[in-house]
Amino acid sequence: MAVYRIFPEKDTTIWSEPNISGIYGNAGLDEILELGVYKDINLDSRKQRALIQFRSNEINSALTNKVTGLWSGSLHLYLATASELPQDYVIHGYAISSSWTNGTGKRDDLPLNTTGATWLNRKAQSTPWNSLGGDYISGSFTFVSKSLNSNHDLDLDVTSIVHQHYSESIDNNGILLKLAPEFENDTTSSVNLKYFGANTNSIFPPYLEFKWDDSSYSSTLTELSTDIATVSIKNHKEKYADSDSVRFRLSARPKYPTRSFTTSSIYLTEYKLPASSYWGIKDENSGEMIIDFDTTYTKISADNTSSYFNVYMDSLQPERFYRLLVKTTLNNSTIVIDNKNIFKVTRNG
Repeated sequence: MAVYRIFPEKDTTIWSEPNISGIYGNAGLDEILELGVYKDINLDSRKQRALIQFRSNEINSALTNKVTGLWSGSLHLYLATASELPQDYVIHGYAISSSWTNGTGKRDDLPLNTTGATWLNRKAQSTPWNSLGGDYISGSFTFVSKSLNSNHDLDLDVTSIVHQHYSESIDNNGILLKLAPEFENDTTSSVNLKYFGANTNSIFPPYLEFKWDDSSYSSTLTELSTDIATVSIKNHKEKYADSDSVRFRLSARPKYPTRSFTTSSIYLTEYKLPASSYWGIKDENSGEMIIDFDTTYTKISADNTSSYFNVYMDSLQPERFYRLLVKTTLNNSTIVIDNKNIFKVTRNG
């Protein structure tokens, strides 16, 4: 599998509006992460930013034991709702330079919860940030630009930040997300982006995604060329533990093979799928593509046994059902093969 995901250790929203007593609230257990700028009851401009952190041991394990060759790392957040979006906007990401506590609050708590990171403090009320709104390394800057008509899910390239966390050239205190200064500091406008956070009960938690090309197309098998064919997964099972790593083997054969003189059945001869073949995974209940077909990172491999692809089950959410799909081009027709190969990932232990 050349797509591998890990899920956050912690995340929270921090916002610049205190209550009447000057106390800032914590949202460490809120289901939503918020970015933007808004007007408070007095029409003063206020900012909101998100903090998110992934476990160092999971980053190290992925890059040491799974990823091979050149890789990219990206932070993904799914949009829940948005309002008052401008025609174009930019989101910045930075490596956080100080450690912080998640806390047990929610955005709408009354009284305000102060058990973790807020706009003022990084560890409850007694440990302030060096700078209001979070401490970050300005040189670690990364960004993504969006337009009003684009997909507003967040897909932020954090390869450089993660590489520095992995190499220990900077401490892993997570990533701070915020609107670009020209939007955050615009006191005349309001922008609100709400993303699903780590505590969501949906299928859309944030994740850090590693991508690399693990494909190998070295095979003496004949390439399947007809779209009148049978393509199936030979070793599909109904359940996998979230600790499993599975190499799915594909059986590919023409329905009507050319007759030849041979001592074995021509109907048992394996073929390989074309090199331009890809795999994907769909969430069975929602129908959402969890891992979409990617011409670089979900290429199907082939050896002298069959075509195949690899999946790490711990990069999928446990206790959910998924469906395996294959996309290929046969006889100049691009087709998606869906044999209802549905499986459940179970929580190990």
